[in-house]
Amino acid sequence: MKRVKYLRSFGYFSLFIAFFVCVTFSAVAQQSDFTAGNADLNARYAREEFRIGVQAYNRFAFNEAILSFERALSFRPGEPLLLDWLGRAYYRSGLEEAAIRQWRAASGSYGPLSMDAILLNSRVETVQNRRNLLPIADDDTRYVESGRYPGTVEKQTLYRQPTAVLPLEDGSVWVVAYGSNELVRIDPNGIVRQRQRGPINGFDRPYDLVRGDDGRLYVSEYRGNRVSILNSNGDWQSYIGSKGRGDGMFVGPQNLAVDESGYLYVVDYGNQRVSKFSPDGTFIFSFGKKTVSANGQPFNGLLSPTGIAAKNGRVYVADNTSNQIYLFDSDGAHLGILVAGGLMGPESLRFLSDGQNLLVADKNRVIMVDVDSAAMKELGTVGNDKVQLVDVGMDRNGNILAANFQASEVSIMTRLDDMTSGLFVQIERVVSSSFPQVTVELSVQDRLRRPIVGLDERNFMLSEEGRPVLKQQFLGAGYRATNFDISILIERSPATIGLREDLSVAVRDIVSAGSRIVSLVSAAIQPAKEQIANGILPSAVTGGIAGYSPQWRFDLGLRLAATDLLPTEKKRAVVFVGSGSLGELAFERYSLSELAAYLVNNGIVFYTVIIGNGRADAALEYLCSQTGGEALPLYRNEGVKPAIQKLVSVPNGAYILSYESQLPTDFGSAYLPVEAEVYLLTRSGRDKSGYFPPLN
Repeated sequence: MKRVKYLRSFGYFSLFIAFFVCVTFSAVAQQSDFTAGNADLNARYAREEFRIGVQAYNRFAFNEAILSFERALSFRPGEPLLLDWLGRAYYRSGLEEAAIRQWRAASGSYGPLSMDAILLNSRVETVQNRRNLLPIADDDTRYVESGRYPGTVEKQTLYRQPTAVLPLEDGSVWVVAYGSNELVRIDPNGIVRQRQRGPINGFDRPYDLVRGDDGRLYVSEYRGNRVSILNSNGDWQSYIGSKGRGDGMFVGPQNLAVDESGYLYVVDYGNQRVSKFSPDGTFIFSFGKKTVSANGQPFNGLLSPTGIAAKNGRVYVADNTSNQIYLFDSDGAHLGILVAGGLMGPESLRFLSDGQNLLVADKNRVIMVDVDSAAMKELGTVGNDKVQLVDVGMDRNGNILAANFQASEVSIMTRLDDMTSGLFVQIERVVSSSFPQVTVELSVQDRLRRPIVGLDERNFMLSEEGRPVLKQQFLGAGYRATNFDISILIERSPATIGLREDLSVAVRDIVSAGSRIVSLVSAAIQPAKEQIANGILPSAVTGGIAGYSPQWRFDLGLRLAATDLLPTEKKRAVVFVGSGSLGELAFERYSLSELAAYLVNNGIVFYTVIIGNGRADAALEYLCSQTGGEALPLYRNEGVKPAIQKLVSVPNGAYILSYESQLPTDFGSAYLPVEAEVYLLTRSGRDKSGYFPPLN
């Protein structure tokens, strides 16, 4: 009976596939009729406009591409391939609503069961669901296990008993292996890339790992009763502390934290206290003993201190005997209890990128705690039979990594909706000037359009007409870039006439960040690029008084500055220098949402430097938050330079590959398709595009 049911189901499935193939073939036939061989005069005119549009798109001339695709549609109304490309051009121009309309129309023309329609519908859904650039955990979506980095593979031990994870900007993660006395760096594909075993005598039961603002690493050694200082590559440099109960000494140091000023906090488990050190390891003081709180309530002291986190002048310490999270100030004064109940055995505390929420490893659960409201939320659980989570952290791709000490592995937990929807892949540009050698630039994001970093050659497969391409090569990735480019936008309003010295200081600080300045744009009535061929001159920065006007145009200036960045480095930013108020004509031509989309859809970060005594208005803050930038007062203590330099660590999901095409060119008039598929553990995504080879 089971066999009969199976055959019957297989028969239904075969009929479905046959129908699916017929519908898809019909759509392909329609497309082929348009792209090659049809003698109809309108089709010929449409194909020529289409070729011009595709070439304009691939050299970043999106407005020109839009005009060409619209002219092509006037000759060939409803052609799905034209509608698809018109949507792409609108999308890269920041006009997302217009793009969605074109993609929906193309989907209807392709037919609901065609692969092209399925791909377009998925793209529309993703564009509509965009949230933020950086990893977040601020909604009701749960995290589920999507994979693991096992400690043992086919009887080969890779590492033992992980106690901590430290996610890195390139998508990899340092794993502290307590049982095998080492640090192991694992990439997003689960490949061990690096091992560090400490000084010549090795680590002695390493437990936790944190990174300072200067890049140096701190490793607590539980049995060694010390903290090792490593450089940014993991090479050992020196020790902090020794065994004992005196100042600066330890008995079983465990969890670590570093605050914004670089101070190191060490949980001294055996001494039931927390010790604070300067970045170079100088002891400052200890706290956590029995005392009276600032609110007059008695504090019985730390019993079994575990996780620790520090931010904004506050230090948070978990205790897995009282199952509470205590609050101290940066001077060690007890301020009260953040979480008094609901925890079963908290181990680690780690701040999310928002600086507002803590991730807590609690037995087999991952908990998120809002440090302002103390609200708790369970994000997910690890269901392995052997579970003892001792640390959790969020990697650059939005996954939660959980160190499972008992199972000797790191569990990967992914948002449930990401698991069901896969990756968002976009072929952004195809360069065929050296045909048959073809270069493909693409981006990989999750379904909230956050960049996926850490991919390499094993994650990509390019194909032509359903066949894998020849000589595929992985040429580079945006997340690996160490250089970045900047366009500077200057406010030319009456509010900045008297602040021209501040303008000069701001630009000088921006230049000192080490970036290449692509252009300097004056946001005047008619925004224009200043001449900077011989370096940025003071006259170019400050301008003449006549150029300052209450009718200055922020939107046109921003578009001009951003457009200059399109053919440059993959890590790039517009830095706006102004008073903080944008004026009445700020969004006369382009809306705030369109400007944000133009930046995000082209991988451009937005910073604003505020001169004078102003503050960034809501629109400027919005552009910063949407793109991963920051609003910076010019004369803040740290200066502007360090914040601009952080551009190099902003996640970037751009990738470049090449291959050798085997398709006939019809003397350069044929439209040649290319498809990209991307795989990462249990997730995948795809996109298809095309190009025209050089005319012969």
